[in-house]
Amino acid sequence: MVTGAGTPWWIRLLRTGFGVLGVVALLWIPLRNASGFSAANYLSYFTIESNILGVVVLLVGGLADPGSRRWQSVRGASTLYLLITGVVYALLLARVDVMLSDKWINDVLHRVLPIVLIADWLLVPARLGVTARLIGGWLVYPAVYGVYSLVRGAIVDWYPYPFLDPRGQGYLSLLIGLVLLAAVFALLASAVAGLGALVSRSGRSAPVSAGHEGSAWHG
Repeated sequence: MVTGAGTPWWIRLLRTGFGVLGVVALLWIPLRNASGFSAANYLSYFTIESNILGVVVLLVGGLADPGSRRWQSVRGASTLYLLITGVVYALLLARVDVMLSDKWINDVLHRVLPIVLIADWLLVPARLGVTARLIGGWLVYPAVYGVYSLVRGAIVDWYPYPFLDPRGQGYLSLLIGLVLLAAVFALLASAVAGLGALVSRSGRSAPVSAGHEGSAWHG
């Protein structure tokens, strides 16, 4: 196992291959549904946004293999967001229409790429530390996404997911659900950071560049 730059060629090759697969899956949806397709709604799904970031991380990691602490934080954030995508889909959305009628695309975006990012994080771990600043930085995006979805939904009368739709459940029930999700997301974020540190230590990998722990966007 290695951390950062110096990743084995076969891991970089797999990153690139799965990154290309993700690009094809993400582009197939608008290309297949050109008539009546809403780009704004499409890009308002957490699944799509997290997979776009995941694809970028895979391609950059495969082609350039950066080794900075900032990049490792972004890798961790992307792993977390796709883990959230996979967990939420499995628990809450497996039987819900989320605009992915093609089974192979549904599998790639909700199952394959989340597993790939988690496997990549375990094979090439980063010892970032489990700190409030790191976890809080990673959780900024899901929090902003939730606010965006509620505000936009009230304006356009469309919500990407049932658990973000207050029209049938009311705001109190929605708030309770969001608090529970936030707690789950915090646990998942801690698990991602903790696994990175644990696997790095067991593999005797050196920690990423020195300095204090930062958020997902601070190196």
